[in-house]
Amino acid sequence: MMAWIGGLKAVQYEADGIVPFVANSPFMSFFYQKEAPEYKSFKNKEGEVVPKNIEWHTENGTYIFSYGLGGVIILIGLFTLAGIFNPKAGLIGGLLTVGMSVITLSFLITTPEVYVPDLGGPTHGFPYLSGAGRLVLKDVIMLAGGLIIASDAAQRILARTREK
Repeated sequence: MMAWIGGLKAVQYEADGIVPFVANSPFMSFFYQKEAPEYKSFKNKEGEVVPKNIEWHTENGTYIFSYGLGGVIILIGLFTLAGIFNPKAGLIGGLLTVGMSVITLSFLITTPEVYVPDLGGPTHGFPYLSGAGRLVLKDVIMLAGGLIIASDAAQRILARTREK
């Protein structure tokens, strides 16, 4: 799953899609060249190709950052998978998954687009999650999975230490 998600970061629509999260994040916004509100004028719908918007994203560093992030996510997935055979790799992969999930979950606080906007209806703002918010919330499962993997790997490391 992490290889799939990481691999998609090399595709234009996915790179464009993470801009609101990264641009509003105090942990990641420094990777971009443009200020947070500016991206709203250059959003592409998934699959849409608007040359002016793509040029803006290129200048912003959107694609370079997304390629790097995708590589990191793939590496985390490989560490986690390697944990089947090597508990130290599993511990690293599990802990990195936890860290990645905590950063992603912080988007629920920093990204305005994660809640339904006030368009006149009665259900908007917190706790009404938009599609983007529901996408972020699923990282609670990744967080739990990372903790389980790290815990299992740590137990295997301790068991091997006791055997010696």
